[in-house]
Amino acid sequence: MLSNRDYARRMIQTVLTAAGVAILLAALWAAREALMLIYVSALIAMGFSPLVRIIEQPRPNERRRVPRWLAILVIYMAIVAVIVLVGLMVIPPLVAQAASMWERLPGEFNRLQSFLIRYKLMTHRVTLGEAVQNAPTGTGGNAVGTALVAISSLIGGIFGLITILILTFYLLIEASAMFDYFMRFVPAARRSDVGVAARQAVTKVSAWLRAQFVLAGVMGACSAVGLGLMSVPYFYVIALVAAVGETIPIVGPVIGGITAVAVAITVSPKLALAVGVYFLVLHQLEANILVPKIMEKNVGVSPVAVLVALLVGGALWGLVGAILAIPTAAILSVVIEEIAADRDVRIQRIR
Repeated sequence: MLSNRDYARRMIQTVLTAAGVAILLAALWAAREALMLIYVSALIAMGFSPLVRIIEQPRPNERRRVPRWLAILVIYMAIVAVIVLVGLMVIPPLVAQAASMWERLPGEFNRLQSFLIRYKLMTHRVTLGEAVQNAPTGTGGNAVGTALVAISSLIGGIFGLITILILTFYLLIEASAMFDYFMRFVPAARRSDVGVAARQAVTKVSAWLRAQFVLAGVMGACSAVGLGLMSVPYFYVIALVAAVGETIPIVGPVIGGITAVAVAITVSPKLALAVGVYFLVLHQLEANILVPKIMEKNVGVSPVAVLVALLVGGALWGLVGAILAIPTAAILSVVIEEIAADRDVRIQRIR
């Protein structure tokens, strides 16, 4: 039997523990945006870690290693160069197509009116200026508010990207020291297992990053071949947009398809319909066959786990959750395998 003093002490400990857990969870929830930036930076650092090690290795006839900071800067400069190259290839053709569509807009507008009048869906013609003037009123303030929100989101996204790049740089620089520091809190008997699990997690995240590039190449090639055979203008630019968009789950392929349809409609509605159907089929093949199979082969995560991770990640955190779903599932698979292996060892010892 517990005395009143012991009972009161345990009750106070329980209440304080529950309050501490609640405060910790509230603090984590309040800092969820910052924690997400840290997690994204950690995943990027894990993905690029093997490449950094390869670059900093000394050449056969040299003894000096490349400084780690220089190896990281080489990767960063390569990424910036690719982004600039993509921008130079994509932006001018898209601007030209937008200008062409703007010039053809009055003619297409009159053609649409003729179609509607023919089927008695309209009674008389209106000019494009009249259509703009007769648009629903009261949307000016909403448009200004939407524009301000978009600008604010863009600025926040730019600052977030800069933060991720800087934090990833320092995580790559301090990776060994940080790992050694955290290992001090791991029991000596478990340090070897934790080290193996950490290396496996880094390998899987790096494999996920490579798989993303493989998917981008496959989708870019398929888009280029299909659009080239259909004689879509600037098909190579659209293929590049589709390849880059492939790195963004769910939304990326849609952006590529919309871009392709927008360019094709400047030629003819029939071509736009054909391009839309082609990208719809391509997206279904990519989402249900290519992504699960390539991720299974490279990352070691089953197709069922890939699809479930994408659905759960998208439901919990939207687009960002869908992007981070597969590497997170890969890390969790390493943790689960380690727990299962430890459990099997304990059972064998008991027997």
